[in-house]
Amino acid sequence: MGGSKNIVLFGQPGAGKSSLINLMAGKNVAKTSSDMRSCTLQWQEYPITFDGKSYNVFDTVGLEEPQLGIPQYLNAVENAYTLIRKLESIDLLLLCMRAGRLTPTLQTNYRLFHEFLCDKKVPIVVVITYLENEDGEMDNWWKRNRDIFDERGVHVAGHACITAIRGNYPDRHEQSRTIIRKLVEEVTAGGQGAWKGGDSTFVSFMRKLKGLLVGKEKPRMKKNVASRLAKRCNLSPDVAKELADRIRDDTVEGAT
Repeated sequence: MGGSKNIVLFGQPGAGKSSLINLMAGKNVAKTSSDMRSCTLQWQEYPITFDGKSYNVFDTVGLEEPQLGIPQYLNAVENAYTLIRKLESIDLLLLCMRAGRLTPTLQTNYRLFHEFLCDKKVPIVVVITYLENEDGEMDNWWKRNRDIFDERGVHVAGHACITAIRGNYPDRHEQSRTIIRKLVEEVTAGGQGAWKGGDSTFVSFMRKLKGLLVGKEKPRMKKNVASRLAKRCNLSPDVAKELADRIRDDTVEGAT
């Protein structure tokens, strides 16, 4: 990786993740599309450089409401799990959300990535997009809504209120580039040290499930993983069970 910082970017479809990558890069490196159905079904890696530092940004599949398409949702989470297991280290989680309500799906995505997949060991920041029409400073949105994040247990190491679309607001667009770059640089330079995905509690659960297949673990282990997913990530029991099954199978097939 040559000293580059690894950033995992996630959020719902339509939040402007590709535009955010282009904003950070200072050029168009990620394709954008208003058609959510055309979004990639696999994560994409974008090496970018700014202010003399290198970053690898991994854009994950947008995580939509599970009820709107359970197979697609499971595919997206499984792909995210595969990416995190693959990476040698992770320096930052970047939650991208469109200005509006802190929905249950956003809270679920936060818990899946920060708590479940990364064991609360990776700093996470939230980027709120589409604030080009915000009255006064764009950061006013955060001042109005930060208490809601705290009340709902969505704790972040930092935030950025931005617009990733140049449009009729070039000054705000350029200001947004400065804001997001400064945030990324400050949080990744905090000295916490990159987290290695193999240390995850979730990965540990999956390894125990692998043992279950060869008779080394008790059957309740599989049930416990699904139960934890359902409780902490607000998934239905059926979705949680199928997700645990699919990631377990992926872990076993990828084992040597």
